[in-house]
Amino acid sequence: MSRHRTRTRPPVTLALPALLAVAFLLLPLVGILSRTEWSGLGTHLSSPGVVEALRLSLFVSLWALGLSLLLGVPLAWLLARVPFKGKAFVRSLVLLPMVLPPTVGGVALLLGFGRRGLLGPWLEGAFGITLPFHTSGAVVAATFVAMPFLVISLEGALGGLKQSYEETAASLGAPPVRVFFTVTLPMVAPGLIAGAALTWARALGEFGATITFAGNLPGTTQTLPLQVYLLLQDEPEAATSVSLLLLVIAMAVLIALRGRWTGTPVAAKPAKPAEAAGVPDEAVAAAPGTGRMPDAPVAADVSADPAAGGHWPLHATVTGFNELTLEADPGTTIAVVGENGAGKTTLLRALLGLTPRAHAELRLGDTDVTALPPHERQVAWVPQDGALFPHLSALANTAYGLRARRVPRAEARREAQLWLDRLGVGHLAARKPAQLSGGQAQRVALARALAARPRLLLLDEPLAALDQTTRARVRHTLRTHLAGFGGVCLIVTHDPVEAVSLADRVLVLADGRTLQDAPPAEVTRHPRSPWVARMLGRNAWSGTASADGLVLAAGGRLVVAEALPEGSQALAIIGPEAVSVHRDRPAGSPRNVWQGSVREITAVGSRLRVLIGSAEAPDLVAEITPEAASELGLVDGSKVWTSVKATEVTLVEL
Repeated sequence: MSRHRTRTRPPVTLALPALLAVAFLLLPLVGILSRTEWSGLGTHLSSPGVVEALRLSLFVSLWALGLSLLLGVPLAWLLARVPFKGKAFVRSLVLLPMVLPPTVGGVALLLGFGRRGLLGPWLEGAFGITLPFHTSGAVVAATFVAMPFLVISLEGALGGLKQSYEETAASLGAPPVRVFFTVTLPMVAPGLIAGAALTWARALGEFGATITFAGNLPGTTQTLPLQVYLLLQDEPEAATSVSLLLLVIAMAVLIALRGRWTGTPVAAKPAKPAEAAGVPDEAVAAAPGTGRMPDAPVAADVSADPAAGGHWPLHATVTGFNELTLEADPGTTIAVVGENGAGKTTLLRALLGLTPRAHAELRLGDTDVTALPPHERQVAWVPQDGALFPHLSALANTAYGLRARRVPRAEARREAQLWLDRLGVGHLAARKPAQLSGGQAQRVALARALAARPRLLLLDEPLAALDQTTRARVRHTLRTHLAGFGGVCLIVTHDPVEAVSLADRVLVLADGRTLQDAPPAEVTRHPRSPWVARMLGRNAWSGTASADGLVLAAGGRLVVAEALPEGSQALAIIGPEAVSVHRDRPAGSPRNVWQGSVREITAVGSRLRVLIGSAEAPDLVAEITPEAASELGLVDGSKVWTSVKATEVTLVEL
């Protein structure tokens, strides 16, 4: 299908100056092309002086590139990843050679590294190194001018890289240096390559700082730009030919980069995954030799679990933004729920040791890991997006944690394949993350976390990005395999089905504190938070207990069958199925009757949920059948009466 783009005609007041700017930049290049003596081009470029200058230019520029990579890559990482005082000053130092006049840069190098400079006498006395008027001086000058291009390009790429990849690698047991070389650098390779190309091109064309600091000595410091300068005086045709050579090299670099000089990683075009192609996971062809559908659930086999045999109870005391204590026996799964900003992700990051907002005194089994860095805690983390490393296959992703713990390659791959098989994605071992559907990627991420042999497993909304069908399947697989896990698992979720079906306990957070910590059945029956009650699909009204019921905080009264001590704060829980909807005021036993209007009607499965607003009570959600809605003639804005029996109201004392 073709896409039609709207063509915008630029105003003349903008188009004319823009065209003049293009002409201004293009005219000098046309001048070189028009004045080049094409018949003598080969002779000029093959003359001994030009060949020697070209050899020296390549030598100097490649050495400058090497020094820039050695020094500039760590500097770019420091600027992109580490907060420290004076960062703005350091970044200004990096940019300074780009705006400094080249001859001033050369003078500065003389005063810093020359024989009478700050460091020059020491270098000459201690090591016999003399930089000015030496090839090494030309290398230093080219590095000084060119390295900022590498630092800026790579810092931009690092800034665009989500830190969740590096944090996930650390949680799998990889120390910082390993994370840098196996995850960070491969993922910012486009920015690194772009910066390296620009750095080399800039070093190849350096003139002002070189002639000031290193001089213009044939065979020693006379690079191609300096050769052009000399040829202009005696052989202008030859100077034009050499200038054309430098121009072609510069243009070739820019064309090859295609505008990627800022270093932003360029994502490769992914292969079409099953979900993107509109094919459900179940319809993907069975793997050769397996004889089963690729996404069929795999029965739990705890005896085959490579990590079986360890049992690690959890004890954590968290301070800072979060203030709570967690105790859990091995094999416990805890669902962490709460409103946005309640501190759920902060809790997980505190247990990982990745946030200054909260500090966790953490004991796993008999080991106190509080003082250990993230990669030594044996706490595996699966972020919401899975954070699969895009440059590694599913098998290499899964084996990453084992390799980080120095497990031999063959053994790590065998164990990783076992985990992939157990989670039903073993046939996808050779695929890259871009070739996986959402459900497949989540299972690979889970396999990677479990394969790392963690003592604590943290899952941050692992199913949030999946469609309902895939979510149900992955939830079943997850529940099956958590049954054999010897540690504790914390799952952050906003899905009541996940909280109830996966967890042994539900931890409700509010403002970083524990509001409720109880089994799912208890939280379902007696939620202590209006937000949790609404998450579970129930009406929740707060108020103050009175002699016959509850005085609502939002106004009005609620009659209940069993009252609490007068004056106590309470939460009234009303199931939507307990709310009756009428066209006329109901007669009979209901003691809680309000008039209101329909604000919204939504379908939930085979039933309808009707949101009804009233001036006499808070908003109320009723659940009715489509037939009842049709019979009542309900539409948005319909005037209705609602009623709730006193026996259908549950009061929870806060």
